[in-house]
Order: sequence, then C-alpha cells, then structure tokens
Amino acid sequence: MIALLQRVTQAKVDVAGATIGAIDAGLMVLVCAERGDTEKEADALLAKLLGYRVFADDAGKMNRSVTDVAGGLLLVPQFTLAADTKSGTRPSFTPAAVPQDGLRLFTYFVDQARSRHATVQTGQFGADMQVSLTNDGPVTFWLQVNAKQ
Repeated sequence: MIALLQRVTQAKVDVAGATIGAIDAGLMVLVCAERGDTEKEADALLAKLLGYRVFADDAGKMNRSVTDVAGGLLLVPQFTLAADTKSGTRPSFTPAAVPQDGLRLFTYFVDQARSRHATVQTGQFGADMQVSLTNDGPVTFWLQVNAKQ
C-alpha cells in the first residue's frame, strides 16, 4: 500500500460541489492499495503513518507525529499512486488493486484509523473529487508498504 502524506494547515474534499471531508492542521493523505495488498499491509501502513514524525517539537525539529499533536487526518483514495510510468507517455494502472479490493482495503484502512485516532475525515472512493489544501512547509512524504510475494 502507498500513502502520500502532506502536512497541512487545512484541507478539504468536495464532491459535486459539497464538502464531504475537511480538517484543520494535520495530514492530508492520499491512499492507494496495490495488487496483492491485504489488511496486513494496511495495518503496517497505518502504524507507520500515525507514528511518522513530521511535526515540529519545541526545538523546531520534526519529532512529533500526527498522534502526538492531535492533528486531523484527511484520508483520500487515490489509485493513480500505483501508476507504472516507466515507459511511454501514458501511465499504466496494472499495479493498482482492482476496484473491489481497493474499496475494501480503503474502507478497512479508514475504519482502523478511526479506531486509533480522534479526527479522521475521508474522500469518497470512486468519486470525482476536488481536493484543496494548504501544504505546511511544504512537507510531503511517500510511504509504502509492499506485499510479501
């Protein structure tokens, strides 16, 4: 599974002109399931995400996690993160999980996040979403947990 996380001062997701998820300071996270991923990879990615130290401590060093600062999480499904861009000028999405697996794993990921973190908002799987955010820093990290083949 893949997560592209961005530290934000605010972020929101709109679908059909209506805001369906919004947070103040925290992390906006694009989440993607790849072929072969299971709940095991989702659990490992969530643990890494919740503990990843991207917020400043009193000395200005990135030593605090979203959990430490009680920041918001905005989880947005994004299958294009799995794109194979090695050749040509059009991406291949073969590495991405098939839609039913992607939905199942995204739903699982969100449910687990909500059981472990106070503020969790989401985008909508399969929807045409408009995501807006103010990246704080900017600070952006790619996290990936690969399925064991």
